[in-house]
Amino acid sequence: MLELMLCSMLTILPDFLFRRFAQGKRLGHEITLFTVWFELRWGITLCLILTLSLITTIFYFHPSTKAATSVFRTVTILPETSGRVAETFVDINQRVAEGQPLFRLDSTQQEAAVETARRKIAETEAAMVVAKSQLAEADGRIVQSRGALQQAIDEFAARSEANRKSAGTIAEREVGRMRVQVDTQQGALDAALASREAIVSEMTFQLPAEKASAEAALHEAEVDLKKTLVVAGTDGIVQQFALRAGDVVNPMLRPAGILVPERRVTGLMAGFGQIESQVLKVGMIGEVTCIAKPWAIVPMVVTEVQHVIASGQVRPTDTLVDVQQFARPGTLTVIMEPLYAGQLDDLPQGGNCIANAYTNNHEALADPDTGFWRAFGLHAIDTVGLVHAMILRIQALLLPIQTLVLGGH
Repeated sequence: MLELMLCSMLTILPDFLFRRFAQGKRLGHEITLFTVWFELRWGITLCLILTLSLITTIFYFHPSTKAATSVFRTVTILPETSGRVAETFVDINQRVAEGQPLFRLDSTQQEAAVETARRKIAETEAAMVVAKSQLAEADGRIVQSRGALQQAIDEFAARSEANRKSAGTIAEREVGRMRVQVDTQQGALDAALASREAIVSEMTFQLPAEKASAEAALHEAEVDLKKTLVVAGTDGIVQQFALRAGDVVNPMLRPAGILVPERRVTGLMAGFGQIESQVLKVGMIGEVTCIAKPWAIVPMVVTEVQHVIASGQVRPTDTLVDVQQFARPGTLTVIMEPLYAGQLDDLPQGGNCIANAYTNNHEALADPDTGFWRAFGLHAIDTVGLVHAMILRIQALLLPIQTLVLGGH
């Protein structure tokens, strides 16, 4: 409507003035409701053409969208294990700090596992003490076996020497028995040495490995015990938290609640039409007006333009994708941030806004190689952005009225 009024001032009004004062035609006589088209056909035709051209130029070079939102992320309150709620520490809409306990699951089984692992460590340490005693016992047996072996060797040598000097002094059978006694004592010594080596190996390798396994089991049990206490991962506000003692929580079924991080709005995510993909550039200046900030215009700057359209996304599945499903055109996602820091601090997260982005041809106009007609066109493009700025201010003025009065309240 605003564009039509502006264009009519440049087309219909001059045509009417020409008919009225140059040709002497008067309203209500030559110019009536039935003859207005015939009398003002040139002005009306030019007005329609100029209005369509102006609207197309404005909306193409200075795009606008009502799909601008201060998006925010949420953190799902979800335990890592299943269990029955033993105690809750927070309630809905409560502010929490990072690391603050939210609720605790029944930890009887985990506590029993921790105690079992500790007992296993104590058992291993006791086995190491017993192994040291067994090592001392094995050393004593080795000394004993060596003494008995040496005694048997001495007896065998003495009897063999006596029998050599005086044949028949000692029976040959007795000499053979002493030889067997030496072999027996040698075997006993070897067995004692092997027993000591087994005890040393047990102390050096087996028992430390068992203790390490027990310590690892204790650590695992303590980790499982810590998982029964669910804490806040970040500062924020607890939402949709309705757990009570006795409820069963399963991470595969449903979350326990939602944690909204404590963040200030630092930017908006806006969705512009695909036809404006060649116009939207990083660094463009824009403006927004938000429902939660009535009668306020906030200057913005485009910081990022996402050069993919979400509606064309294809995921690998076992079903062929019908291209007709992509018939609905998606939007071009643009990130806009306040030109001056802090101007959106009081905007609630998730607030909806109306956004404009304005094309600026200052660099092209400053180029000495730019011709007259091109410079004239660029000046015209930059100038008509004022119309869109006026429209945004009218929208900001009428938005509370439209929302509160005309919205059905």
